[in-house]
Amino acid sequence: MSLTENAIKVLEKRYLAKDEEGRLLENPEGMFRRVAKAVAAADVKYVSAPELKKIEQEFFEMMANLEFLPNSPTLMNAGRPLGQLSACFVLPIEDTMEGIFETIKNAALIHKSGGGTGFSFSRLRPRGAAVNSTGGVASGPVSFMRVFNAATEAVKQGGTRRGANMGILRVDHPDILEFITSKRDNADITNFNISVGITEDFMEAVEKGWDYELIDPHTKKVTGTKNAREVFDLIVDMAWNNGEPGIVFLDRLNKANVTPELGEIESTNPCGEQPLLPYEACNLGSINLSLMLKENGNVVDVDFDKLRKTVIKAVHFLDNVIDVNKYPLPEIDEMTRGTRKIGLGVMGWADMLCKMRIPYNSQKAINLAEKVMKFIQEESRKASIEIAERKGVFPYYDKSIYKEMGIRVRNATTTTIAPTGTLSIIAGVSSGIEPLFAISYIRNVMDNDELVEVNPLFKQIAEKEGFYSEELMRRIAKKGSISGFAEIPKYIRDVFVTSHDISPEGHVKMQAAFQKYTDNAVSKTVNLRHEATKEDVREVFILADKLNCKGVTIYRDGSRDSQVLNIGKVNNSKADETKQETKPVTHIEPRPRPNITTGFTEKVKIGCGNLYITVNYDEDGICEVFTNTGRAGGCPSQSEATARLVSIALRSGIKTKTIVEQLKGIRCPSTIRQKGLNVLSCPDAIGRLIEKVAKLQNGTDEEVAGELSSTGILNVPRPTANCDTSACSTCTMQDSCNNPDRNDAEVINACPECGRPVEHEGGCVVCRNCGYSKCG
Repeated sequence: MSLTENAIKVLEKRYLAKDEEGRLLENPEGMFRRVAKAVAAADVKYVSAPELKKIEQEFFEMMANLEFLPNSPTLMNAGRPLGQLSACFVLPIEDTMEGIFETIKNAALIHKSGGGTGFSFSRLRPRGAAVNSTGGVASGPVSFMRVFNAATEAVKQGGTRRGANMGILRVDHPDILEFITSKRDNADITNFNISVGITEDFMEAVEKGWDYELIDPHTKKVTGTKNAREVFDLIVDMAWNNGEPGIVFLDRLNKANVTPELGEIESTNPCGEQPLLPYEACNLGSINLSLMLKENGNVVDVDFDKLRKTVIKAVHFLDNVIDVNKYPLPEIDEMTRGTRKIGLGVMGWADMLCKMRIPYNSQKAINLAEKVMKFIQEESRKASIEIAERKGVFPYYDKSIYKEMGIRVRNATTTTIAPTGTLSIIAGVSSGIEPLFAISYIRNVMDNDELVEVNPLFKQIAEKEGFYSEELMRRIAKKGSISGFAEIPKYIRDVFVTSHDISPEGHVKMQAAFQKYTDNAVSKTVNLRHEATKEDVREVFILADKLNCKGVTIYRDGSRDSQVLNIGKVNNSKADETKQETKPVTHIEPRPRPNITTGFTEKVKIGCGNLYITVNYDEDGICEVFTNTGRAGGCPSQSEATARLVSIALRSGIKTKTIVEQLKGIRCPSTIRQKGLNVLSCPDAIGRLIEKVAKLQNGTDEEVAGELSSTGILNVPRPTANCDTSACSTCTMQDSCNNPDRNDAEVINACPECGRPVEHEGGCVVCRNCGYSKCG
């Protein structure tokens, strides 16, 4: 198998079976054979033993050759005790306390099994509405979103996948303004992607500047009106600020609902590509388009014969998954087997275009996208019809549009474009239908060495054309794009475009091209430059509506790095103009914890073991302290309490000198009996490190700087005007950097697990180094 080093690392960390001690029980080949055998077993009633072995081998080769990969839960769980193979689910939320917490329980079971969940909160009555059973008032959808968020935080998905949710609220819900602004703070409701459910009536009201009605979902009565343009402006403003909310076109989803008698589609999965009825799940998989090519002399073209064969095998595979799957709830088992929806998609689209020398941002690429996806949709439908002839139609066929059409299919839907975050890492290709994220980038390895990593297709052509050098690759990594590099031939610069080389309009047109021939929906992020305006965001949303997309998500580069609300720094000029009488201070409100901090972690020996202390600061000073005790024990609760109180005091404006004076010198009996220790107690150790960091931050003690550099476990340099801007692409300082020469566009979010830059794609956040995904 042609797996990259990075692919093997991700597989070993997240996919391969391990024993209780964490030792690997299989290699990548073993994983693919496990999955192939488990999925082929669905055919045992329909074929002979030799034929079953042949099917199993076909499934194995298709995956091992990286031509097709199923969604992550299938790779992780097929042939293993858990056996839950679906990636996405939608659960209903009823407007009762019992119904709400029943859904929370069900969501926890799904997260535990490795799936993501989508919810519509639109049925919940608005904040302040009467609750007859208690005589009280409702707290509203957003308050319950926070309850769902907390429950997700508490559930670890089998140790391999994080909980991920989609939250949707109809635009005509009375609490829509609170919902739109619910993620103004990047640290709030972190386990949710949110999207506003848009209606066609609303978009018409936006176009014409009309007011529209807000409807109480409980009473069905009009509670008021809002100006559509003002609400739309707020959506645009929030999306420009930090990428959320996205928008979902609800009427469009339901026009494409092939089983309308079963109910209305209210929500999608966490990344938006899979609209589902309540209690439905969907099984996804993606074809690697970069391998669906053939060479004819110097011309590279799509190998439609190979693509057809791969589609037929992939549809067979995904249909089998439905039968061997162990669903987390009986309601999900019934609905999913009833509609038998599958979602066959693609990955490696940008790589295919590069191999064919077609610029991503060209009409030729748009035309090819429609041609390829139309072919996949038609061939997947034919494959579903062929399976139906042998195994029968899906059980809810009589409630579908296919009965009226006279088309007997095995699956209610067959195509979906998913983000393929970690799957594309395993395959070593670009994600989904996204453009290339970077041509080259700097990777930090051990001993502070830097390794330049280059897109293999670009490296191959650069070496062939004779302009490859590590120095050039480093300069490209610093800029993130090859535009403007005169030493690179123009035709190569035109082909190897990255996300920010593409106009917002170009992103939307590509999404629309794939959506035109996709049963379900398309997951794609419209990546905007940092300097993009709110008008750019507005045009993206309007264009997505006009081009019949089913939803759209945007991300403006760097928008989640910065603090949306600068508490204490807003409207200072106005405050000066209208000075008010000074009033005595009756209480102190701590400033919010900043999104980005800089800090040091130091290991300290105390009488009862090791104590790890972290002191973090931002541009306004030291703001928080964390402690963690070693395995030997110690007093973790007292240390944590001290750290929490110190953090609150620091963010309330208490001087560090005052705090240090209170902590230093405190003695612990356990420490007194130890000889040769440098500290007297846990509080004494905390005070001493705060003192060191305060001195370093003030730039007054070079000896302290040297001491921290030699003893600190984690030592992030304090940003100064003299720092080396060549490190911008890997620096985690972000908006706390005060170097005037810094290029904002080069500062990228860091992965919380490995520290590498992350990519915003398909409505999610993915690290292509370690496989971390915010959406599971």
